[in-house]
Amino acid sequence: MVVPARGLPASVRIHEVGARDGLQNEKAVVPTEIKAEFIHRLADAGLTTIEATSFVHPKWVPQLADAERLFPMLDGIESVALPVLVPNERGLDRALALGARRIAVFASATESFAKANLNRTVDESLQMFAPVVARAKEQKVHVRGYLSMCFGDPWEGAVPVHQVVRVAKSLMDLGCDELSLGDTIGVATPAHVQSLLAALNEEGVPTSAIGVHFHDTYGQALANTLAALQHGVATVDASAGGLGGCPYAKSATGNLATEDLVWMLQGLGIDTGVDLGRLTATSVWLAEQLGRPSPSRTVRALSPDSHKE
Repeated sequence: MVVPARGLPASVRIHEVGARDGLQNEKAVVPTEIKAEFIHRLADAGLTTIEATSFVHPKWVPQLADAERLFPMLDGIESVALPVLVPNERGLDRALALGARRIAVFASATESFAKANLNRTVDESLQMFAPVVARAKEQKVHVRGYLSMCFGDPWEGAVPVHQVVRVAKSLMDLGCDELSLGDTIGVATPAHVQSLLAALNEEGVPTSAIGVHFHDTYGQALANTLAALQHGVATVDASAGGLGGCPYAKSATGNLATEDLVWMLQGLGIDTGVDLGRLTATSVWLAEQLGRPSPSRTVRALSPDSHKE
């Protein structure tokens, strides 16, 4: 039953991260053909932004070592943005050589995670991204800036809002087109979300340039998403079937499931362009390929047999 609520966006763009963020933490290497079919199925379900892969060194994320082979297999997908993650100029070179038109860089709001994830300080990582963003913009390539540990860090605990704002503003000042705020270990709560969004606005970062990326460690991802929507955010990251984690933060559990997000947005009368039935079928199919049930509550509710081994 659709019951709209006042003050929410009329439509939301879902930034689907299942094929990259969702699969990167899988221990068993997923065949390239399965990844390609997964992305094609997501596109057929109506998702218009699907993060395809990452051009990191294979040593760091072996699951995504097939980026050069995978990306050309997506050529037939029409009217869908296929951003890719690049860590440095070498990654940018590889992505541009394959015709990528949307890239993302991945920064940290905390020193501990910057060291664990990038082996650099926060400021050193920003210096590394500066030429990447500059060159991408010269090529008229869209740049997204991911910012992780925006609400809490497994080593440092609670992360002060002003600390997050400083790094977020630095990313935007480099020339990023949009900013994704990551609750990497899933500790955010709704008022915290709105406080950070308000602080970013005060420093000149417009809500229209902000996306949110919540993990569901404490079951707060949908509540936090609704808080962001109430603030005017209209870009939400999610992972089909709730796949994902973070190889550098062991307390990071799965991403917000795309199906759970779509169910809530449909109930609120917010347009996503996504066919929930096709999306659910895609997640059931992928769960079969991975050999385990989907953690998404909506997938389980709509496909009662999907939880069986």
